[in-house]
Amino acid sequence: MSAADPTRRAFDLQTVDHTAVLTLDVPGEPVNVLGTSVIGELESLLNRLKEDADVRAVVLISGKADNFVAGADINQFVKVQSAEEGAALARTGQEMLDRLERFPKPIVTAIHGSCVGLGCELALATSYRIASDSPKTVIGLPEIQLGIIPAAGGCQRLPRTIGVRAALDIILAGRTERSAKAFKLGLVDELVPPSILRSTALAAADRMARQGVPMRRRGGSLLLERNPIGRQVVYAMARRQVLKKTGGNYPAPLAALDAVRAGLELGRNAGFRREAEHFGLLAVGEVSRNLVQIFFGTNALKKDDGVPAGSAKPREIRRLGVVGSGFMGSGIAGTAVSQAGIQARLKDADLQRVGRGIHAALGILKGQLERRRITRQEFQRKAALVSGTADWTGFGATDLLIEAVFEDLEVKRRVFAEAEAVVPAGTVLASNTSTIPIAKIAQGARAPERILGMHFFSPVDRMPLLEVIPSAATSPDAVATAVRFGRRMGKTVIVVADSPGFWVNRILFPYLNEAGHLLAEGVPIEVIDRAMVRFGFPVGPITLLDEVGMDVGLKASEVMHAAFGDRMQPGPGVARMVEAGRLGRKSGQGFYLYRGGHKTDPDAAAYRLLGVKPLAGFDPGVIQQRLSLMLLNEAALALSENVVRSPRDGDLGAVFGIGFPPFRGGPLRHIDALGPGYVVQALEAMVLAHGPRFTPAPVLVDMARTDSRYYR
Repeated sequence: MSAADPTRRAFDLQTVDHTAVLTLDVPGEPVNVLGTSVIGELESLLNRLKEDADVRAVVLISGKADNFVAGADINQFVKVQSAEEGAALARTGQEMLDRLERFPKPIVTAIHGSCVGLGCELALATSYRIASDSPKTVIGLPEIQLGIIPAAGGCQRLPRTIGVRAALDIILAGRTERSAKAFKLGLVDELVPPSILRSTALAAADRMARQGVPMRRRGGSLLLERNPIGRQVVYAMARRQVLKKTGGNYPAPLAALDAVRAGLELGRNAGFRREAEHFGLLAVGEVSRNLVQIFFGTNALKKDDGVPAGSAKPREIRRLGVVGSGFMGSGIAGTAVSQAGIQARLKDADLQRVGRGIHAALGILKGQLERRRITRQEFQRKAALVSGTADWTGFGATDLLIEAVFEDLEVKRRVFAEAEAVVPAGTVLASNTSTIPIAKIAQGARAPERILGMHFFSPVDRMPLLEVIPSAATSPDAVATAVRFGRRMGKTVIVVADSPGFWVNRILFPYLNEAGHLLAEGVPIEVIDRAMVRFGFPVGPITLLDEVGMDVGLKASEVMHAAFGDRMQPGPGVARMVEAGRLGRKSGQGFYLYRGGHKTDPDAAAYRLLGVKPLAGFDPGVIQQRLSLMLLNEAALALSENVVRSPRDGDLGAVFGIGFPPFRGGPLRHIDALGPGYVVQALEAMVLAHGPRFTPAPVLVDMARTDSRYYR
């Protein structure tokens, strides 16, 4: 977000009877952000209104369509160069909101749209909060997601408003709540339709000017939260949960917990001091810097169509066709309907499969309904958008067709040949292949310029990444169409080269193969997984193989081995597992056993199939180094071959596609942090110990020689 133009006013001031209405509409910004100039303007106006005898109350409201305040101006925060400077910035925010809280006249905040971060802290400092009941209205403190903490008083005011446990649930997870939940928690005082938000706020302001601000019921239980002993229990439970979730890799949640605790046990002033101290240290820390760059990169991708600006005319997608109604196909259809609100028609070989696919697609909508993300009426409306067939009827008006059939080149070619005879000339044809080059799939097609890859990740409704893969023949129009539709589906979209494995699987397979080598050496299954979870991955590589499915992994490994030779030669373990029918979670047994769909213990039978006996005494650090070095080396090599357009795209693809630890910033940023010279030396040591598969990428050798970096 760019800073607001200081020469233009952010606030419009009107007086209605004896109430001043301050309407915030930061010029030149799509959303309201609170930078230095905006905060200064607000303080100046409040100083005037404090002395104006004709004004008895104030209403704060937004002039943006669906946004109250999106938080602080992050560009100002990232300029902080020292912990002392960061702490001073936090103290400035605290002092401003403290003056707001002590304002002698009632201030009513009227909230519609997002009210997060510093916007939420501002609202907490006012006398009374009214929110619209729109699903677009969300309130919360997401600072933890940027590796910092709420430091303008949020760690002090929120626990006193809604109780310690509810406040910690929001602060420690960086959570935002919809307005209905916020009202239930006591975070807002009234909930009204958007159409009467302003009039209700004016009425409340007038009432409080005459009768005073009503007393609030203090949040939290008497037993656990309003006595010192009970609070110690809450703090201990919260700390355990944080460490379990983060593995100690993210310092911000523990810092926030400490700031909350200091404020409640030692008083608000002590809490404010602790907030500022922690904020200063976190703001200049590597974890926050990496998380902020992921945030900036993700926002930049939202404006990037993957082709030069002005070179494409993307097609608007109203009707989606999906060929293949299995797990991936139904997931694509269900996500398209739930997120983009368009018609989705499934096709498969027989109606029984189609029926199962429709049922699975509707399951995504039912999940949203159960989590109260959509209403019953929205569910019924969107459910009506899903249909299916065992032939090509109903595909004559399709704008985008995605095939999600078995990973077989001839099957995919046959699907596209049949589709080209049915769909309109402008329809974009996409393959959900995970490894097969798009140019091969498009061979023999009538119009290869409209064929590309759209590689979704499983499960589609939860995995945030989409790889769009054009071939050399794909038109810019088709690329921009796929990218924009992917964003409508709620995905982070990167455009990658038409190369075997594309980006994510290209860097993932050496990592998984090395896990196979460790297994063959007798390293226990759970030891490998535990080491990489400690490194920061959400799951270990062996669990990931079970989740993907051994048969899928084997097919993909054959493609990668054929393309890259011995460097990508998989160990024999996966093939033996497939031969034995041990496909992972979906078959109930893989490297782990599954009961009721839930993973239990590693299966001793897997060791017998591999012909090894699990040994003890392996150093987790060595496991982490071997696996991570394979991934880092491949990422450097693939980027040097222009598989992705930039280090930014490569890092975001790894973070959102395979769960590379966000606090490390992505594999390429992690190479920068370690230093290319260190990475090359470590790889060369591995070559001596384990063979040529660890040979450093030439680009890394050059970077080590010139002491260069991916990011400056």
